[in-house]
Amino acid sequence: MKYSSPVSSALSKDRDSAIAQVAVVGCGYWGRNLIRNFSQLHALRYICDSDEMVLSEYHDFHPNVHRTTDFRHVLQDPETQAVVIATPPSLHYVQAKNALLHDKDVLVEKPLSLSIESAEELVTIAKERGRILMVGHVLWYHPAVLKLKELINTGELGRIQYICSHRLNLGRIRREENILWSFAPHDVSVILGLLGEMPNSVLAQGGNYFHEQIADVTVSLLSFPRGVKAHLFVSWLHPFKEQKLIVIGDRKMAVFDDLEKTSKLRLYAYSTTWKDLIPVAHGAEAEIVPLENKEPLEAECQHFLDCIRTRQIPRTDGQEALRVLKVLKQCQEALEPPSQPSKSFSPASGVFVHETSVIDETVEIGEGTRIWHFSHILKGSRIGRNCNLGQNVMVGPNVKVGNGVKIQNNVSVYESVTLEDYVFCGPSVVFTNVINPRSEVSRKNEFKPTTVKKGATLGANATILCGITIGKYAFVGAGAVVTKNVPDYALVYGNPARLKGWVCQCGERLSLEHAPAHGIEHAECLICSRRYERNAAVVSKSSSPKT
Repeated sequence: MKYSSPVSSALSKDRDSAIAQVAVVGCGYWGRNLIRNFSQLHALRYICDSDEMVLSEYHDFHPNVHRTTDFRHVLQDPETQAVVIATPPSLHYVQAKNALLHDKDVLVEKPLSLSIESAEELVTIAKERGRILMVGHVLWYHPAVLKLKELINTGELGRIQYICSHRLNLGRIRREENILWSFAPHDVSVILGLLGEMPNSVLAQGGNYFHEQIADVTVSLLSFPRGVKAHLFVSWLHPFKEQKLIVIGDRKMAVFDDLEKTSKLRLYAYSTTWKDLIPVAHGAEAEIVPLENKEPLEAECQHFLDCIRTRQIPRTDGQEALRVLKVLKQCQEALEPPSQPSKSFSPASGVFVHETSVIDETVEIGEGTRIWHFSHILKGSRIGRNCNLGQNVMVGPNVKVGNGVKIQNNVSVYESVTLEDYVFCGPSVVFTNVINPRSEVSRKNEFKPTTVKKGATLGANATILCGITIGKYAFVGAGAVVTKNVPDYALVYGNPARLKGWVCQCGERLSLEHAPAHGIEHAECLICSRRYERNAAVVSKSSSPKT
């Protein structure tokens, strides 16, 4: 593995003019650190996040940096040479692909994607278009890991026999991916790089405690062709934080403890003697290995800028990320073998069901529908054609979903709920089916039907109480709590949701005008030219768009 020396962030004005300008997409926990580092390296041009309130926090600290909630602004900006993606993993593939196709160099936080196929596509696109594709396996920019690699290469530890890694914490529980995909990529990357080979055998076990389909704790055992074994223990349920990597050689042991402030890398020389045919191990005092005092993320960001300038292959490029993904997939398969669809489930042509999803008996799924990670379709449910169900979606039992419906992540569509054609359910929309639930009282015979009619949109985190109807092409705002029927084409939001206006079939807001001669209010959509009229507080479409 070839490394380039990091360049100091104290750059001259002449050098400043040559520094690539980047956009950081995603201002969450890790995105904030990326923004800080690229700003200190004089490379930050754009900050992009879907939350206006989050963006406003950066006004005083970065007054000269562009801010936007629209990713398209970043892609269309000719001065932005590179995009740094720190959004949830479920968005990595789509955003990285769009950036590469707009001829931007890309740095993606781990994992590169949630599937090998989409990661391979990103690598191919980057190669074909001559773009830099780098993945944020930040430990390969840590002085301790680089020194550990050097010690192994020079034979200081002797022949490597065993590696163990612990990455443990309490909290920061995700719902987009399980603990394996959230915590383990860094350690898998380091282990593969230290040993220089792929495992030929993988075993894994785990526990699902907060969610029946998402592992919170996993232990993976990797066996390598030259006899080395490695185990990885990752957990969200540990009482204290631990980030430790131990490498056992036949001459010395190395301990990398990233939470230590002054002695992150220590060596232990040990020996074994035989007494009365019994091996006796002899320990030794720790030898602290001196390290450069350098923030790994700063070195990673600088390396990305250097690669943009020199067009060299990044230390953690797309190929390295692919190797990590292949091992993670092996661990996932060992952890939770893919569910086999029931014999009664016969998907139509073009149906895609991710291997982590479960399809019960007597389920019907229409042509062209795609069902993503960790979803569950319960028995008796019918999903129409060309639907898209995101991650962690539950439908059923006995639920009918129409054609062209989009259900975003973390939505449960319970029995007695009906979604007609082209309904859109934003992330974490909540449906109910009982007015007065009690855990100790069964009320399955009291389910109240809820119908969402054709073309209606339910914004993120909206709550829909049972027993009501959402009218066709109605628009329910994000976070709304809907307690009564919503008319066709109505715009409602708030808690409780109230009528705030009217929307066109295309989603644009309508401005109704009074026509005295007829006593009827009317409107024409400024975008698509559809015409509407309101009579007795009911809006209806009076004509299709002009041709």
